[in-house]
Amino acid sequence: MTLPRLDHALQTAALELPPDARLAFLEPNAEFDVTAFEGASVQVQQNDKPGYDRFAALGATVATHVDGPVDVVHVTLPRSRELARGLIAQAQEIAPEGLVIVDGAKTDGIDPALKAVKARTEIDGQLSKAHGKLFWFRASDAFSDWTLPAPAPVTEGWITQPGVFSADGPDAGSQALVAALPPSLKGQGADLGGGWGFLTRHLLALPKVTHVEFVEADHRALTCAKLNLDDDRVAFHWADATTWGAPASLDWVVTNPPFHTSRTPDASLGQAFIASAARLLKPKGQLILVANRHLPYETTLAARFVHVKELEGDARFKILHAEQPRSPDRSGASRRR
Repeated sequence: MTLPRLDHALQTAALELPPDARLAFLEPNAEFDVTAFEGASVQVQQNDKPGYDRFAALGATVATHVDGPVDVVHVTLPRSRELARGLIAQAQEIAPEGLVIVDGAKTDGIDPALKAVKARTEIDGQLSKAHGKLFWFRASDAFSDWTLPAPAPVTEGWITQPGVFSADGPDAGSQALVAALPPSLKGQGADLGGGWGFLTRHLLALPKVTHVEFVEADHRALTCAKLNLDDDRVAFHWADATTWGAPASLDWVVTNPPFHTSRTPDASLGQAFIASAARLLKPKGQLILVANRHLPYETTLAARFVHVKELEGDARFKILHAEQPRSPDRSGASRRR
């Protein structure tokens, strides 16, 4: 099932689901085996595009927002406390008098979440396993004030929402990248993993930029970006930047790629963004990206591009500039130039 705590609770009968229950899973990890509940009425809520596509391919009923009604809701606890509380509030709303199950790792705040829920309602059961906890309770109206806030202005008028990356305002990496953008950047390009739109607005301010393909996998962040970027020169794509295909070859790509899906850094994510950029660019196209200093992207860049150099950065971040993507079938020849 790849939800080890829920699997354990059901196998040991610590938790029993009502027969023929209507089930909803809010933001489960993409590896969740939804087919384990074959024959039951199952809805999946997923805002991450790769996960959404995987569940859809398995034949699941999947949406970015589940409305119910259902009998049982399983909430996979996200790292954001505000989003976690919003999902619990949503769970009680779509399962009136039903069962709410909250499942999360210790590193994602399951202990504080359990304490906060206990302060408002009675817990029917709980168990610990796989460095986390699972607990469950009957839905009520105890969490109505936890409803996830709608997208709203934060610092300097930027519109964000709790749960998206850097919800309190522009992150330091993106600010460093904006400061290093060459004014000569021109033509049409892409912002891969654009978040809620900070980089793209600055790209649109450059005099020779004519069009930006905005690619973002988080549906909530994309919704915010559409509010921040009122410009006909932007085309929005809810897509996985590592597999997305541009409608035409691009002059440039700019990106602040993610480097973790959990609390453990994973350089392969940024490396996949680099490979995608090389695939999308024209033969003389260029890539500009920002990365934490410790991330080993230079080797990947050298394998994918003819020219690589570092632009101005700071003690925390490096701005890397790569030009002329290598053709996959001629990479060896390109390296010998």
